[in-house]
Amino acid sequence: MPKLWNDTIAEHRQQVRDAILDTTWSLVTEHGLLSVTMSRIAEETGIGRATLYKYFPDVESILHAWHQHHVAAHLDHLAALADHSGDQSADHSADVRERLESVLGAYALICHRRGRHGSELAVLLHRGEHVDQAQQHVRTMLRDLLAEAATAGLVRDDVAPDELAVYCVHALSACGGLPSEDAVSRLVAVTLAGLRPA
Repeated sequence: MPKLWNDTIAEHRQQVRDAILDTTWSLVTEHGLLSVTMSRIAEETGIGRATLYKYFPDVESILHAWHQHHVAAHLDHLAALADHSGDQSADHSADVRERLESVLGAYALICHRRGRHGSELAVLLHRGEHVDQAQQHVRTMLRDLLAEAATAGLVRDDVAPDELAVYCVHALSACGGLPSEDAVSRLVAVTLAGLRPA
């Protein structure tokens, strides 16, 4: 089969898969987890049930795939913020401070938005190996950024960067229960205050 056909088929399959994921998420958030069926997903996506079953065996597996894709996008965003370097002529300390504040702020908003999933949906989505790996990835990313910030004299060096990363992750996880983004910003400020050199 020519490469063009292979590319076209692969693109089509990816488009169908993405449509299934997005449609399922929309249906679940609008109508609730228990009211969504494979038949309804197929109908709303505009594909046959047999085609849907070629991609996924059930609603739960679709939601897990959606969540894995969603978590990967969050990790990519956080990594871009952590790695972003501003103007090369700019002060290195200011660049590290800006990256740290950006990563903590973005992670806090992720936690805040995650808290808006219903408890039933949260229990389903926020378990499993991919969630554990993502949390470890965030802790490692923060550890490296905090080590860089400690070297620049921006954060305390009397506590290991690993421990500071755990502190940040746990402190900002509380954003899931906050009522507004203003409250999230205040908690980020408190978390940053706890990182300042003693």
